[in-house]
Amino acid sequence: MRLQDRTAIVTGGASGIGKAIAMGFAAEGAHVIVADIIDNPLEGGAKTVDAILEAGGKATFRECDVMQSADLEAAVAEAISIAGRLDIMVNNAAARCPKPMHETTEEDWDRVVGVNAKGVFLGCRAAVQQMLTQDIRNEVRGRIVNLSSQHGMVRAPNAFAYGVGKSAVVYMTKQIAGDYAEHGIVCNAVAPGKILTGKTGAPIAPKAIEYSHARTPWPRLGKPSDVANAALFLASDEASYITGENLMVDGGWMAN
Repeated sequence: MRLQDRTAIVTGGASGIGKAIAMGFAAEGAHVIVADIIDNPLEGGAKTVDAILEAGGKATFRECDVMQSADLEAAVAEAISIAGRLDIMVNNAAARCPKPMHETTEEDWDRVVGVNAKGVFLGCRAAVQQMLTQDIRNEVRGRIVNLSSQHGMVRAPNAFAYGVGKSAVVYMTKQIAGDYAEHGIVCNAVAPGKILTGKTGAPIAPKAIEYSHARTPWPRLGKPSDVANAALFLASDEASYITGENLMVDGGWMAN
């Protein structure tokens, strides 16, 4: 198992991509702390922790608002109580606001950038503060995987705050990777394209799906497992000489 005896935190792990990442990590032997403000999946179905335990894995749930540093520090403390170290931090929690810039309110901005940029900063900071105290294992003190987006690299139509927040994730990932490589801390990002998570609403409106197919060369759109597999690779020892990268999982969107 690629993550045997590792401890991982996955923010936003109750639903969608986060749930797929948490379940994928647990299937590879990690004890996963599912950190989210809710524990019921937005798309329905079994709770993440229940699904992991049912499959024979190890997981615990911790209520966590990623805009609150104390919540993230408490999640890290739980990892320490379980295994004495934090091996993997996945900053996946995200917020959306389908509005162009001129319609974006200060409240919209504070919420979306607060989760997508500040939340990732606070998660990375809490993880690095702990990882710096840990012994090196297989050349690494700890690994961080951030969830960015193709819309952190190209414009996000009618989603101004979301695009700005995700572009911050791309930058933070590179900065952290460069600053902490000498300390044995790895930091990478996964940039999903259009992923069908089972959620309803604007993301799966006919025009949104038509636009996504037009931008995506691959015949189908993405599944949460596509992103989870990429995150698993970056969280494992297989990615032994990769840091500061923003791995596109977009069906060729950025190549089109």
